[in-house]
Amino acid sequence: MQHHQARKRFGQNFLHDEGVIHQIVRAIDPQPTDKLIEIGPGMSALTQPLTQAVDQLTVIEIDRDLVAFLERKYRPEQLQIISADVLTVDFSQFGSGLRIVGNLPYNISSPLLFHLMQYADQVLDQHFMLQKEVIDRMVAQPGDAAYGRLSVMLQSRYRMVKLFDVGPEAFDPAPKVTSAVVRMRPLKADRLQAKDEAVFAQVVAKAFSQRRKMLRRVLADWAPQINWEAVGIDPTARAEQVSLAQYIALSDALTPLLAAP
Repeated sequence: MQHHQARKRFGQNFLHDEGVIHQIVRAIDPQPTDKLIEIGPGMSALTQPLTQAVDQLTVIEIDRDLVAFLERKYRPEQLQIISADVLTVDFSQFGSGLRIVGNLPYNISSPLLFHLMQYADQVLDQHFMLQKEVIDRMVAQPGDAAYGRLSVMLQSRYRMVKLFDVGPEAFDPAPKVTSAVVRMRPLKADRLQAKDEAVFAQVVAKAFSQRRKMLRRVLADWAPQINWEAVGIDPTARAEQVSLAQYIALSDALTPLLAAP
């Protein structure tokens, strides 16, 4: 199988630029005993150098033709292949100390990042190539145009660093957008965190649901319960002006009202 027709429904764009591949592998810095999991190995551009660096690599691939290709190319002791939609995979089965990597399909990037959040306690780090626009949102700070729900939710759980951009010409077929690579390291147990994660997620989603409006209007249903001064937020502020710490304070203040009984 020298060439595989990229499938739009799987968001496939295959990396082929050797320089970019080496740059990503250097950033990951795989060690022989690492518990490395690659999401979406595709034509194995990253898989090949990773199998040479670690004792065993696990890959998750949805495309059955690519699964068959990988089964022909690698011995089972080199590569454990899981044929599945990654959004349905329970990562708790792999134990702890996981290092997760991948050139992620653009069409599932946000749902996948949220899916992986629930396993963050088992993860050492994640290195992903994504659409540059998504990574800009992930690392954005309050006041930035890109700052939004994704920024707040992921920054509550990870320290994230954008590493470098990757141009469309590095892929086949070439996407219409620039990509980038991000490093995500889960924050420790002593991180600042909300009393109730479900309430925190609900409050952040509601705040950004009408991001051009003042928070006191967007959160009008809950506003009578909020002591704005105590949580350190100006009620005339908009969602993108509020920091992670302020969102945590706000959700903690609303937890008695919103938490499940």
